[in-house]
Amino acid sequence: MEYHKLVRDKIPAIIEKNGGKYVARVAGEEEFLAKLRDKLKEEVEEFLASSKSEEIADIYEVLDALMKAMKADKNEVLAIQKQKRQDRGGFEEKIILESSEDKK
Repeated sequence: MEYHKLVRDKIPAIIEKNGGKYVARVAGEEEFLAKLRDKLKEEVEEFLASSKSEEIADIYEVLDALMKAMKADKNEVLAIQKQKRQDRGGFEEKIILESSEDKK
């Protein structure tokens, strides 16, 4: 079976331990970022299909890897999140905006 996708670091060893064979390689930086984006989509789709906490954990893992790969400071990202929550709110009130009109 062919995959051509990013996998967790221990997957090759797990395959080998289970008697399987694999072909793997290390991605370059640009490909790694692209594969992380693909992995994020994959994990979000899996969460949307299952709504399992395990999938949320996978999403967090990919986000952590993206921040590291992009050299984004996690504390800075969390500070931006906090500021946006302060300025625009979070999602606690479960508001669904049905329509809006701009003032002219």
